[in-house]
Amino acid sequence: MDFGIVLQNDPPATRVVELARQAEDQGFDYVWTFDSHLLWQEPFVVYPAVLAATERVIVGPMVTNPATRDSTVLASMFATLNDTYGNRTICGIGRGDSAVRTLHGRPASLATLRESVTVIKDLGNSREADVNGSPVRFAWSHGSELDVWVAAYGPRALALAGEVGDGYILQLADPDIAAWMIGAVREAAEVAGRDPEALKFCVAAPAYVGEDRPHMRDQVRWFGGMVGNHVAEIVARYGAGSTGPVPAALTDYIEGRKGYDYAEHGRAGNSHTEFVPDDVVDRFCLVGTPDEHIARLKELQALGCDQFAIYLQHDAQEETLRAYGETIIPALQGARDQGHSA
Repeated sequence: MDFGIVLQNDPPATRVVELARQAEDQGFDYVWTFDSHLLWQEPFVVYPAVLAATERVIVGPMVTNPATRDSTVLASMFATLNDTYGNRTICGIGRGDSAVRTLHGRPASLATLRESVTVIKDLGNSREADVNGSPVRFAWSHGSELDVWVAAYGPRALALAGEVGDGYILQLADPDIAAWMIGAVREAAEVAGRDPEALKFCVAAPAYVGEDRPHMRDQVRWFGGMVGNHVAEIVARYGAGSTGPVPAALTDYIEGRKGYDYAEHGRAGNSHTEFVPDDVVDRFCLVGTPDEHIARLKELQALGCDQFAIYLQHDAQEETLRAYGETIIPALQGARDQGHSA
C-alpha cells in the first residue's frame, strides 16, 4: 500500500511545501492538495515549489474539476510540470464541489467529466486528443506520463470511473462502503472491456493517531460534513436507505443535516457538522492508536486499496506524519512485502 497526504493550500505556501517535505521524509509517496481557488491559494502555483523541494513524491489535486478548469489547460500544466520535474504528477478529478459552489455554479455533468478525463489523459500522456471535434496535441510534449483518477460516490459516477479512469478515489475509510464502491468500479471496468485489476484504488480520509478519542473525533468531524455534501446530492437523485441504490451506511446519517458553510470547508471545528454522529466519524475516519490504524488499513488493503491518503486538517499534523512514518507505514509495507513473496 502506498501512502499520501492531502493538504489545503492555506497561506503561507511555504507551510504546504514544508509539510510535503516532511511527508516524503517519513516515507509517504503522494502529496495531494485541495483545488478550490476562492477558498485557498492556487495549487498549480504551489506545485512547482513542492516538486522542487522533494525528490520522489507524486503531486496533484484531490480533486480538480472541469467546471472551473479547462481540460486542455489542465493537461498543459501537468505536462509542463512533468517536463520540468520528471513524471511526478497525478490528476484527481470529479464533478466539482467547493470550487463550483462558492461561485454559485453547478457541478459538471457526467458527460463533461467523461470528456475531460479523456482529453487530460491523452494530452497529459503526449498523445493526440479530440477537442471540439478536431485533433490537437502539444507539439512540445514528449514522454509525459499522467494518471487520471476519478473521485465518485453515486452509481453513474462510479461507473464512469471504471470505464475511463486510471484509478478511483473514495473519500471515506469505511470498509463496508469501500467494498461496495470498489466492487461497482471494478464491475463497470469489466463491462467496458477493461482489466479491473489494472485500476488503482485510493481511499482518502482524515487520520489522527492518539488515545483521546473525544478530542480526535472533534478534530476530524468536519469530514462527515464534507462527505455529506456529496451524499445529499446522491439522496436527492436516487433516494436514501432501502429506497436507493447506495448503501444506507452512507446515506442515513445526513438526515439531520441543515446546511453547510463553505467558509469552514475542510476545517477542524466546523460549526455545521454537529449532525455527524460519533459512529460515522469512527467509520469514515481513522482515529485511535497505531494498532487500530494498522488493523483498519489492512482491511482496506484486503479490499484492493492501493493507497491511503490522509487529510491532514487537524491540530496534530507533524505528530501524525511521524506516527505513520515510524510505525504504521512500515507495518503495512511489511504486509505488502509478505504478500508479494507468498
